[in-house]
Amino acid sequence: MTPRDILELMKQHDVQMVDFRIVDVPGRQHHVTVPAAEIDEEVLERGVAFDGSSVPGFRGIEESDMVMRPVLETAFLDPFTEVPTLAVSCNVYEPSGNRYERDPRYIAEKAEEYLKSTGIATNAYFGPELEFFIFDDVRFDSTQSGAFYAVDSEEAVWNSGVGDKNLGYHVKNKSGYFPVAPTDTQQDIRTEMVLELMKAGIRVERHHHEVATAGQAEINFRFGTLTRTADTVMTYKYIVRNVARRHGKTATFMPKPIFGDNGSGMHVHQSLFNGDEPLFYREGGYANLSETALHYIAGILYHAPAILAFSNPSTNSYKRLVPGYEAPVNLVFSRGNRSAAVRVPVAVVSPKTARIEFRTPDCTANPYLAFAAMLMAGLDGIRRKLDPTELGFGPINKNIYELSAEEKAQIKSVPGSLGEVLDALEADHEFLLEGGVFTKDFIRNWIDFKRNNELAPLHLRPHPYEFSLYFDL
Repeated sequence: MTPRDILELMKQHDVQMVDFRIVDVPGRQHHVTVPAAEIDEEVLERGVAFDGSSVPGFRGIEESDMVMRPVLETAFLDPFTEVPTLAVSCNVYEPSGNRYERDPRYIAEKAEEYLKSTGIATNAYFGPELEFFIFDDVRFDSTQSGAFYAVDSEEAVWNSGVGDKNLGYHVKNKSGYFPVAPTDTQQDIRTEMVLELMKAGIRVERHHHEVATAGQAEINFRFGTLTRTADTVMTYKYIVRNVARRHGKTATFMPKPIFGDNGSGMHVHQSLFNGDEPLFYREGGYANLSETALHYIAGILYHAPAILAFSNPSTNSYKRLVPGYEAPVNLVFSRGNRSAAVRVPVAVVSPKTARIEFRTPDCTANPYLAFAAMLMAGLDGIRRKLDPTELGFGPINKNIYELSAEEKAQIKSVPGSLGEVLDALEADHEFLLEGGVFTKDFIRNWIDFKRNNELAPLHLRPHPYEFSLYFDL
């Protein structure tokens, strides 16, 4: 789209406000709203100024002036504002006109440029599957004298004996995939989410209830190129959260908001193309995968501990990544096996649909950073011709949870905490620096931000369950 196209779109829909949006380093959106009367071609080209010191992970107050410039093809009409408003994602620039090195979207774009420069492929396609919970109530607090959280859902199994009148059909633990109504109470709200996503230009393939009780859901959209798919993830989250709020409910993408049932992941399907030629398919290979695909898998699994610092970047991530609950904690690849970190889908496979699925990530990831890190790891595997079998990553074609103790001992697992993956990233990040995609400054900033703002505060506070364990000791 051109600035003139945007102005025509604004006129057509009587747009009164334009919402300029950026994504901070952890992965949250921020916005500045400008009256439509102030928008012309020059503003759409040069962008608007903002204070970078107030954006988490950006920069200090002594060098805070920054500019956000709209990426016009991301524009969509916001369905949640009272007056017609056009929302548009932006790139972040220095006042000098240079791109800002800590802008997550810039890192994603650099990863795509690096891919082309290698001559390996022209495009990397990503298709994430985002899972989330829709709750009817959520409460939490952490003070000097106490801490708690509580979530509730009308369909949750713990409400099967609650109230003066109870209609039953509550979703039992691990029984939410995928019953019809009246057990599934959220068909209509998910459908409304889908319709809003489609209005925003997102091609949706399906939606359904997920495995867990308490309103776990999944809406799948069509794969796309790396940066544009990350843009879609941000719009997806915005629409899901606001449709839920429209219905007096709340949506969360936390990996493990409830105890004792499945958590929410973000399985990421990936493939490489050189023009129109798919590079991951070879008929007769393992799961019809090419050597290129196997090298890519090896790179993902070899660098997985470091990748997880971006793809599973919360302390809550490691409440999901435990054995059982279909959690993909095993660093192996497998044909069709959902207990492996990398699964190779085998249903209805053709050359163009051949792909790998990295099942470990979750939705607390900043998608621009996580997708970029995965691509860089896969390309490192291709460049070094890493062999996943020689490295001990499988393939495993059995249910891993049913293996003997001796067999399980041969399988490597993902790290068990945010602290461990940050240590792994500190030790293994050279592959991310290729082509200047990530910088040492960005990686150092990411590690310090996570340690100082998430790990340290959590470690200092008593946990409610510690009272059950130790109060009478």
